[in-house]
Amino acid sequence: MANDSDFIKTVFGLKMKQFRQKKSYSLQDLANETGVSKSYLNEIENGKKYPKHDKIAQLAEALNCTYDDLVSTKLDKSLAPITEILQSDFFKEIPLDLFGINKNNLISIISDAPKKVTAFITTIIKISKNYNLSKERFYFAVMRSFQELHDNYFPEIEAKAQNYILENNLSTKPHSKEFELILKEQFNYEIQSLNLELYGASGKLRSLYIPEKKLLLLNELLDEDQKTFIFAKEMGFNILNLNPRPNTYSWLDFTNFEELLNNYYASYFAGCLLIREEILALKVNQFFQNPFWDPSLFENLIQEFTNSPETFYYRLTNILPQESGIKDLFYLCFTKKKNTDKIQIIKELHLNQQQAPHANSTSEHYCRRWIAIKNLISLKENETVTDAQISHYKDTGLSYLVISTSQKNPFSDGTNRSYCLGILLNTATLKKIKFAKSDDIKTINVGVTCETCSILNCEVRQAPPIRLEKEMFNSDMKKSIEKIRKDLI
Repeated sequence: MANDSDFIKTVFGLKMKQFRQKKSYSLQDLANETGVSKSYLNEIENGKKYPKHDKIAQLAEALNCTYDDLVSTKLDKSLAPITEILQSDFFKEIPLDLFGINKNNLISIISDAPKKVTAFITTIIKISKNYNLSKERFYFAVMRSFQELHDNYFPEIEAKAQNYILENNLSTKPHSKEFELILKEQFNYEIQSLNLELYGASGKLRSLYIPEKKLLLLNELLDEDQKTFIFAKEMGFNILNLNPRPNTYSWLDFTNFEELLNNYYASYFAGCLLIREEILALKVNQFFQNPFWDPSLFENLIQEFTNSPETFYYRLTNILPQESGIKDLFYLCFTKKKNTDKIQIIKELHLNQQQAPHANSTSEHYCRRWIAIKNLISLKENETVTDAQISHYKDTGLSYLVISTSQKNPFSDGTNRSYCLGILLNTATLKKIKFAKSDDIKTINVGVTCETCSILNCEVRQAPPIRLEKEMFNSDMKKSIEKIRKDLI
């Protein structure tokens, strides 16, 4: 719960409701017995109000219990599991209101069947431990769900960014020096570049903000685009007045969910400053009208806005649903470390539904037929590889236009990255994206992971389809059992 007062009010309401139900009283019956209004009693049971001494005495008498029975925060055996839930991180750190969930209504549901609800929550916890779902990964999953709930588009932040751009006459394609000057002059920042590895920090630590001095330390290995994004994000923290906030980039730790949310809002604001909504929407819709696919044209489109494919791809997830009406899409970011074949998904977003390709936490092998992975593997001497394909998932019958760019990332010790945007192909999207029908783009049958894939004789399979084989074995056994029953009954 938010604080001890909330917890005390909630427990009092739960106990009062329990005693009332034991006497088979309705709220109106209790109101008649005590002279306390039905609406006020309802607020007490929902944890919104805590009655004064004299009213507690009236309630205790009407409910045939003692004063101490009501005010004690100790719950009886049937409600005891609720204490652990109310005081857990779930209630302390997850802002349920972000998802339109009324905390009091949720508490009411829990109180109606505490053992069953507790068992359900315990099951979720056990599953998360089984799949090595850390607190950090859990909160990032919550964050993604919040983004997906809003189509990853926040008009209030877009509007604030647009107003700031106009008021300060910012460049269409800003340079780091422009934002650095703003941080120094408008927000009194001191900015220094250092070799952070001399202090024992990993090369992955891009920046450190020291709030006591308003000092922003930058890793001297940063390139122009990385500096520009960090400056834009710092502007977001200040202009949107976001606090609490993380003080490091890349992310190291967080103390609560609000800090994670504010970090996202600041990053979103940075994207608005770096790539203007109205200009991107116009250019992308023009690009979609090309009758053929040409990777160089897409790379040129990226270069019009930024030198960072990652920033461009992610900004598309903000704009396409709103400006182009394309809501069935996914974004994935893959990494492949130097001298290893292991490929991981480190960022993902699915809008409108859980699209076919998704991250897997059980160390299964992602399909090597995905264009993003093929690009990543073929990098070698090339600095950047961009291509597209239509990925067809036989099991679901769904097809996606997938555009991907892979690039070497010298800043992170040889870990290369591949970004991809997938758009579900249907009647509406085929009308909007003309080159999706061209012969320039190959249609490839794909799976999700090798362990679940039904493609026969796959030339790039990394592991046998063990999960699929188990499902087929179980299916065959069920058919055999049905046959036996049919013959003997």
